[in-house]
Amino acid sequence: MPDTAFSPDARRAAGYSEDMLRREALLALPAAFGMLRAQNAKALSNEELTKLLEKKENLFFLDVREPKEIAELGSIPGYVNIPLGQLQARLSEVPKNKLIITA
Repeated sequence: MPDTAFSPDARRAAGYSEDMLRREALLALPAAFGMLRAQNAKALSNEELTKLLEKKENLFFLDVREPKEIAELGSIPGYVNIPLGQLQARLSEVPKNKLIITA
C-alpha cells in the first residue's frame, strides 16, 4: 500500500506548489531507477536541450505536467505525458536505458 503521507495531494495540502512537487519528482527519478544520485541531476539550458533533441539519440522526454497545462502551454513533439500525481504508479513506463529529459 502506498504511503499517502508523501503523496502529491498530501504535499499540496501542506502548501507545496505545483513547481515544488514537479522539481521533487524529477529529482527523484534517477534515484528511483538506481542510476544517478538525485544531486547529479542537471538543469539544461535551451541551447543544450535543442542540441539533444536535434540528435534524437536515446532520449525519453517525460512531461509531468497535467494535460490541461500541456494544452495551455504546449510541449515538445514526441513527449510522453505522465502527470506528476501518477508518476510513482507508472514508473515502469519510463525506460531505464535512455537519457530522461523532463519538463
